Amino acid sequence: MPARAWTLPARARTELEKMLAIELHNGWDAQLTAARSRARRPPRACNDTRMDDEDLRKHVYMNFQCVILDGNRVTLGDDVSFGPNVHSYAATHPLDADERIKGPELSRPVTIGAKTWVGGGTLILPGVTVGEGVTLGAGGVVTKDVPPHVLAAGHPARVIRALR
Repeated sequence: MPARAWTLPARARTELEKMLAIELHNGWDAQLTAARSRARRPPRACNDTRMDDEDLRKHVYMNFQCVILDGNRVTLGDDVSFGPNVHSYAATHPLDADERIKGPELSRPVTIGAKTWVGGGTLILPGVTVGEGVTLGAGGVVTKDVPPHVLAAGHPARVIRALR
């Protein structure tokens, strides 16, 4: 009789791994809750520091009342500027009501390329990538990827013209 091969059971994926894989996950998981707490420290420290402090030169500008819901990775390139009241949401929820009321969350990464200007009141939705050198017109709702070096605006945002 041949020897039996023993294998270790597959390791269960963490809620963080599920989140980053764009799968349903428990947003109240201890690891994710602790990560949210850690993520709140740098903005508070920044708010309590003089803005002309050399240590704060991050090459990203955010005007008043900007919101970034980072249920997944949110990547901002160098020299990105946000007008007032810009919202970027990586977090979303299942569309099926019966699934949604059970409490799982979904999230999709958001990427904003270098040298991008985001006009005031713009809303950037989960899963969107905005290319480098883009200007997003004020009040736009960005539902789909935006190619580099264009002006995009509207509800939903669409490319108005090339900038190069």
